[in-house]
Amino acid sequence: MDKSSMREPDAILTVLAKLELAGNAVSTPGQARPGFNLNQLAGPVSALRAGAGRAGARARARSGMGTLRVWRGLPGGWLRGLGLCAPLGGAGFSSETRRPAHARGSRRPTGPAVEQPFPGRLRTETLGREELVDALRAAVVDREGPLLTLNKPQGLPVTGKPGELTLLSVLPQLSQSLGLRERELQVVRAPEKEASGLVLLSSCPQTASHLQKFFSHSRRAQRPTATYCAVTYGIPAPREGKISVALKLECLNGINLQQDVWVALPGVDVCSWLAPQAVPVESPSRKDTQKGIKKTISHFHVMATGHGCALVQLQPLTVFPNQLQVHMVLQLCPLLGDHTYAVRMGTVLGQRILLPAESTKPQRQVLDEILLRRLHLTPSQAAQMPLHLHLHCLLLPGTRSRGATRELLAPPPPYFSRTLQCLQLSQQ
Repeated sequence: MDKSSMREPDAILTVLAKLELAGNAVSTPGQARPGFNLNQLAGPVSALRAGAGRAGARARARSGMGTLRVWRGLPGGWLRGLGLCAPLGGAGFSSETRRPAHARGSRRPTGPAVEQPFPGRLRTETLGREELVDALRAAVVDREGPLLTLNKPQGLPVTGKPGELTLLSVLPQLSQSLGLRERELQVVRAPEKEASGLVLLSSCPQTASHLQKFFSHSRRAQRPTATYCAVTYGIPAPREGKISVALKLECLNGINLQQDVWVALPGVDVCSWLAPQAVPVESPSRKDTQKGIKKTISHFHVMATGHGCALVQLQPLTVFPNQLQVHMVLQLCPLLGDHTYAVRMGTVLGQRILLPAESTKPQRQVLDEILLRRLHLTPSQAAQMPLHLHLHCLLLPGTRSRGATRELLAPPPPYFSRTLQCLQLSQQ
C-alpha cells in the first residue's frame, strides 16, 4: 500500500487528538471567551474522527488504482474616516493550503509554477551591494546635523552573519555616497528584519548615546516613542487597550528537517524556522526574570476596519523580539504576512482559538478566498505576502529652538498602501 494514501486521514486524526489534549487549557490570555469550551466539541470531534476513518478506508480502496497525491500544508491622526466592519463568521485559518479550482474537462498544468512577484514589494534579497546602497540612498527621509533617517524596506536585516548583505554591512558605502567622508554611521534605532520603516542613524557617538538614554528613560516612564501602523487579519475587540504579557525566547520542539516535508517557496527563509521564537509565559515568578523572561507591554488602537481586517496603531512600551506580532496573535488578530506566529491561531466551528505554541508547526499564513479576491492576489503571491508592520513615527528629544520633542515620519511601502486601498482602509 502506498503510504501517501494514508497521510490525509492520519493528519485529520492528529489534529483532533491535539484538540482533545488541549481541552480547557486553550484560552485567550487577558480576554475571556464566555460560552465557548472545547469540551463541548466531543460530539463534533467524534463525527470528524469517524469521517476521517471512512476517508482512510476509501483511500486504501483506491490505493490499488494508483498513487493518491496528497498536498500538505506548506510552511507556509493619520486617518480620514472609518470603514465598515465585515463579519468574521467566515474568516479563519486552515492547516492546509487551498487547491485552485479546475473546470471539468480542463487539463491541469504539468509544468512548474511560475513565480509571480508580490505587487509593490522590493525584494532586497535579490539586490547586489551597489543596488542596495542606491535603494537606501533614495530612502533617506530626513537629514539634520549628525542624524540621518532612512525608510528601511521590508525584509532587510539590520545585522547578520559575516558575509551577509545587511544594513550594517553597507553603512560604509552609504556614508561615502552621501558625502560623509570619514564619519562612521551607527544604528541608533531600527525595526526588525520583517518590518519596514524608520531607521535612525548617527555619525556622532555622543549624539547616539544621548538618544539611547532618551529612549531608555521614556520606556521607564511608560512613554511611547515609536508608533507602528499594521494591518491585522481580524478586528481586535475591544478596539483599544493595553496588552501586557511575559515572553521568553524558546526553540520549539517538533521540527525535524529529515522527517517533515519542507518545500522552498519564494521568499521563504527555512532557517528562520529554527531560530528561537517568542513564547508567552503565564504568571512568571521573580526567579523567572533571571531566565530570560521579560514582561512586555504594548498599546493598540484600531484606526479603521474593512472586509474583516483592521488598520491598527501599535505603540510598544518595551523592547522584545517579535513583540508586536505575538501580542496581536494573542488578540486572535494576527498581522497580515505573519508567517511565523499566525499558525498559533486556529478556527474550530467558526470560532477562533489560540493554540499552544508548542503544538504548532511552521506554515505559511492562510487567508480565506474572499480576502484573496479582495486583495487581487494569486495563491503564489499570497505565499510571498510581506509582513504588514511599518514603523511610521519616531519621537525624538527636541532642541532649544524646536521645543520639547519632535517627530520623524515615514510613509508606508507601496505594498502596504496597496493593501489599504484594496481593503478600503483610509490613510493619511
